[in-house]
Amino acid sequence: MLLAFAVVVLLVTTFILTALNRIADYANRLDDGRSWETTTGAVKTFERQLHATLNDYAAWDDAARYVYDNDADWMVSNLGIMTANSNLFDVAVVMDSQQNVIMTYENGQPAAWSPNQYFDESLSTLFDKASSAGKDQLPEASGFIQTSRGMAAVAIGLVREKSGRLTVAPDARRFLVFARHLDAETIEDLGRTYIIDGLRLAGEDDVTSKAVEIRSRHGQMLARLTWDSRLPGNLGYVEVKPLVYYALAMVGLFFLLLVVGGSNTLKKLKADEAAARHLAMRDRLSGLLNRTGFFLSLDELVTEAQSRGTNVALLYLDLDGFKEVNDAYGHGTGDQLIRGVAAGLRALVGERDVLARVGGDEFAIAIQGIEVGRLADELSDRILGFFDEPFIIGERVATIGTSIGIAVSIRGKVSGEELVRRADMAMYRAKETGRGRAEYYRKEMDAEREERNKLEIDLRIAIERRELTVLYQPVVEAGTWRLVGLEALCRWDRPGYGYVSPDVFIPIAESTGLIDQLGLFVLHRACETIAAWPELKLAVNISPGQFRDPAFAVHVGSVFRKTGTKPSRVTLEMTEGYFIQNPERARGALAKLRQLGVKIALDDFGAGFSSVGYLRQFGFDRMKIDKSLVHALAEGSRAVDMLHATVSLARSLDIPVTAEGVETKDQAVALKLSGCDELQGYLFGKPMTAQEVDALYRKRSEGEAGAA
Repeated sequence: MLLAFAVVVLLVTTFILTALNRIADYANRLDDGRSWETTTGAVKTFERQLHATLNDYAAWDDAARYVYDNDADWMVSNLGIMTANSNLFDVAVVMDSQQNVIMTYENGQPAAWSPNQYFDESLSTLFDKASSAGKDQLPEASGFIQTSRGMAAVAIGLVREKSGRLTVAPDARRFLVFARHLDAETIEDLGRTYIIDGLRLAGEDDVTSKAVEIRSRHGQMLARLTWDSRLPGNLGYVEVKPLVYYALAMVGLFFLLLVVGGSNTLKKLKADEAAARHLAMRDRLSGLLNRTGFFLSLDELVTEAQSRGTNVALLYLDLDGFKEVNDAYGHGTGDQLIRGVAAGLRALVGERDVLARVGGDEFAIAIQGIEVGRLADELSDRILGFFDEPFIIGERVATIGTSIGIAVSIRGKVSGEELVRRADMAMYRAKETGRGRAEYYRKEMDAEREERNKLEIDLRIAIERRELTVLYQPVVEAGTWRLVGLEALCRWDRPGYGYVSPDVFIPIAESTGLIDQLGLFVLHRACETIAAWPELKLAVNISPGQFRDPAFAVHVGSVFRKTGTKPSRVTLEMTEGYFIQNPERARGALAKLRQLGVKIALDDFGAGFSSVGYLRQFGFDRMKIDKSLVHALAEGSRAVDMLHATVSLARSLDIPVTAEGVETKDQAVALKLSGCDELQGYLFGKPMTAQEVDALYRKRSEGEAGAA
């Protein structure tokens, strides 16, 4: 009996210990498998983050402008210096299409090495992929490369505008290369971030099988990453083994402890995996959900709305004025501003709502409920109120706004992807209709967007083919009504549609970047035309979009040289908006233009917020009174007093005054008596063709000859 009992006890003990060994081994292998997957994901995320950073810098309107203008200072301050103490990239190279180096920086300092010496042959492979990308392919490539310092993730991309547009010839293209080294310190950081114990580079003598290989584009193994196994199974085995030896009577308790221990281990594994997924769904800068995480969460909300019969509302936000702050103060300040916006939105949004940063300066908020329309309106009002206050960033004050597009999915019938498209369209409508406001999606917006796209395409073609017309409105001397100048005005007769108002196509040109080509076309055509009228002056309107171009003065000077026009005959007319928003940059741009000898006029004075300070600060060569002040003369003495005060202000600053919108003789007399020296309006002539101006000019010349 005792022998039988001993045999049974021995068999049970052997069975239990064998089972424990197998369970421990399985748990160890399962944990190592999780570590392998997490390490693989960490390496891929490391490369993708560098690729995403490269895309932000390569597909950037300012980069497309300054890099192709060979602005070395800009490249150093916005690309080279960023390699210092950066967790985004530590090497930045700008090269041309023949892989000739234009700028090389490493760790914040100019580098003396050449890329072909510093990187292995995989760089040429990445370069070929980026430079030979097809029409529908992203002109970028990334991968791991062996460098003189070790191993690094490298991304290369074509420098272009954010929209993808690039007008330079293929052999004149520029490429941006970013590298971020995966050294021992960085690998330790990855281990801490992704909760991988002892993550490190495996040595040549380390024959461990638990390793992740990192290979180059050519298949060459650059390194192996290994880690310390946590051996959760062994730990559990050590804890339960004494219980088996000392109290076989507690077999039931033993199995219970085994189940509990195994359950805790699996829970920990699941928690680690959940933490890794959570990190992959987050935006590193703002801490909010990123675009991937947002779409997953939005789809879940829509699915839940379908099952519960509730509704989903999506608010799509785009910051107004963020680009100007970023350009003026740099990416560092821009990043702090994004964090401040994210923190403010997080405080305004409910805990159950979805909040994400889905683009550089774009945010999205999804809410679910029955009365989501009311909730969306209330939240929009709170958000707009939040942006009414300026942001304090160190010693700087940044004032920005936001435009909000809202779309609703009733009972989840509209998919998440379609909801985003609709909200994005409504957001652009909010921008077009004044900014700093919220707009709901409406079905007619689709047709309007399609028509706008067609209009943009036709306008682009019209500019390329020089199919637009330049008309000229006479400007006369106030005392004699003698013709002294012309204002050039652009008109467009769209084939198949007829006349398109400048109020329609000018804003489209500004929002799509066509305004530079359009404005220079008008200036060039007008300068060519006034060569036939040597005694007349020329006024040309300039858009803020043109004025923001750092090379604008260079382009204007080129037009003068090509047409043989004296700059002193030309006055560039600008509205006050850009001067108020960016006084420092405006002052620098004006200085460059004045070096050419061209005159600057402040247009539409009296229609906005111009002050004496701005008139004195910028020293305009002429002021043009807005037609609203002229038309108000019929209202009585107060309007006359206001006109006299306005003209007196200009005269006190030695600024000559032109009044536009003159339609009656009484207006002309009142304006002359107030001190205006030049007049413009339908009383003296509507915008006319060059042939009509020529006839008017010859009549004027003949009249002067007869008087002599």
